[in-house]
Amino acid sequence: MTEQSTDPALKPINSGGYVYQNFDEFSSSQDCEPRLQQLRTLLRQKQLDGFIIPRSDVYQGEIVAPGDERLAWISGFSGSAGFAIVLVNSAALFVDGRYRAQAKQQVNEKLFSIVNWPETSLATWLTEHLKVGGRVGFDPWLMPYSKIRQISDRVTSIPIDLVAVKQNLIDQIWEDQPKPKITLAQPHNVLYAGETHEDKRARLAQDLIDNGFAAAILTAPESVAWLLNIRGSDVPRTPVAHCFAILQASGKVDVFSDPNKFEHLSTHLGDDVKLSSSDNFLTAVKTIDGATLLDQDTVPFAIHDACQSPVLIQDPCLLPKACKNDTEIKGAIQSHRRDAVAMIEFLTWIDRKKAGTVTEIDVVQQLEAQRRKDPMLQDIAFDTIAGTGANGAIIHYRVSSLSNTRLQEGHVLVLDSGGQYLDGTTDVTRTIAIGRVTPEKKMAYTRVLKGMIAMSQLRWPAGLTGRDIEAVGRTWLWDGHMDFDHGLGHGVGSFLGVHEGPQGLSRRNQEALKPGMILSNEPGYYRDGEFGVRIENLLVVETAEPPPDGDLHREMFTWRTLTLVPFERRLILTEMLTANERNWINKYYDEIKNTVFDKLSPPAKEWLRTVTQPF
Repeated sequence: MTEQSTDPALKPINSGGYVYQNFDEFSSSQDCEPRLQQLRTLLRQKQLDGFIIPRSDVYQGEIVAPGDERLAWISGFSGSAGFAIVLVNSAALFVDGRYRAQAKQQVNEKLFSIVNWPETSLATWLTEHLKVGGRVGFDPWLMPYSKIRQISDRVTSIPIDLVAVKQNLIDQIWEDQPKPKITLAQPHNVLYAGETHEDKRARLAQDLIDNGFAAAILTAPESVAWLLNIRGSDVPRTPVAHCFAILQASGKVDVFSDPNKFEHLSTHLGDDVKLSSSDNFLTAVKTIDGATLLDQDTVPFAIHDACQSPVLIQDPCLLPKACKNDTEIKGAIQSHRRDAVAMIEFLTWIDRKKAGTVTEIDVVQQLEAQRRKDPMLQDIAFDTIAGTGANGAIIHYRVSSLSNTRLQEGHVLVLDSGGQYLDGTTDVTRTIAIGRVTPEKKMAYTRVLKGMIAMSQLRWPAGLTGRDIEAVGRTWLWDGHMDFDHGLGHGVGSFLGVHEGPQGLSRRNQEALKPGMILSNEPGYYRDGEFGVRIENLLVVETAEPPPDGDLHREMFTWRTLTLVPFERRLILTEMLTANERNWINKYYDEIKNTVFDKLSPPAKEWLRTVTQPF
């Protein structure tokens, strides 16, 4: 994954590293206006009143290939979540709280109104903007069945027809649309996976038999990657090979993709894994005899429509993938230790730089260079977020050649980054003070830190979900009349997606937390146009030790912290910390020093001694 990319929106900034250039080079507001005119001409030709453009590919992945960036191409918005609706006389971009500041910067609001989603649903918007009998097209491969059903059920005040189009309308007008690149899938060694794919297939097949299923259709490449112990590089940052698969109750698997990606893996896959062209996939779906499991949240409409006996429940790979085995947890621990070395070396470097001498791109390059010293690193986990000053308030900020900003006196830098290692995926955020900062920023930082510590120390009864406990990380912000517009945490894969379900710490998550699940703990605070703060550690769920009296009244879970990186001492208002919080930080710092100190350079050792003095 360190080869040079063919992505036209990327340019190399160091050996093997990339930073996205300003997205206006790919889709500027000047480009969007004639593209909208072309799309509206096509709408009239197809006798449609509108077309839905999701930010997704056929696999419903968070990271998509350049040729699947249809939403960015038509609107200019490059965020990793959102969707647009284009009507013959108007258009709207729907984004949640993570992306609203970014959307206002990237999108021409004369062309697209920016709609706060999910506060305003697409169904509600359509009923307000279409006449009776309106016809809205959608690509049945890019829209999950559940979403189309949801829109249909909610459009009740006026009849609106949702029309599945045979060829995506954007694809018909995007003349220089990048072609998919063909990369080879690779085996993921059982030394890192901890379980053979034969055993995984047998385990899941027995579950299918026990529940009366003939087969399960796997539409998420992460699920196929986990099940068959393979990885790939079809998209940046997430090590998957694009494919669909059918897991049969016999334990055999049919994989549908470009056969060239997998043919060299015949020994690894064995005789019970059959390779077929993607062209054969729908035919195979139509011929499944018996109840067929489909993922209720992500299966494309086209696949559900082709299935004889679909049953919509959860992808059978999600939960076993989320509950890491002992080998994967050991890998997570080891990868975080090595990642901590890179982070501490970087923090030592930036601490010696004077305000005004370093840019956001310098930060991205230097941190990536530190991580790439580790031969286990395969790629960074996502495009590094390095936002200083006002850019730090853009939650998913991505530095570009035009937005690149110098780290000035009084700024705070939000630095969110991670690595894809053979034995684990890391994701860590630290907010860094540049020179002297205001008491207001210190207060915000300390409240965020208190929330992060509160969640890190939590014990909770077995059976609770992320929704049940995520408020613990917000209480100190709420106490100051503050909050943030993203979840407290997301699941993380094992050398897979840095965002992994079904586990999560959010108000919408309803999956019970279980031992082995890895999640982020990342409260934040963002003041638009001024500054941002976020602190993030990764945690793994463990069974809590019984109380000292030995009377186990109820099974309880707790966290083990994986991330080993000091906090920004200059931003902590010590008087706001309780004795318990100071003690937690001191123990955390002792663990950092005991674990990574000997692996650091002499300057980094001296820096670590200084910043981890006991509170």
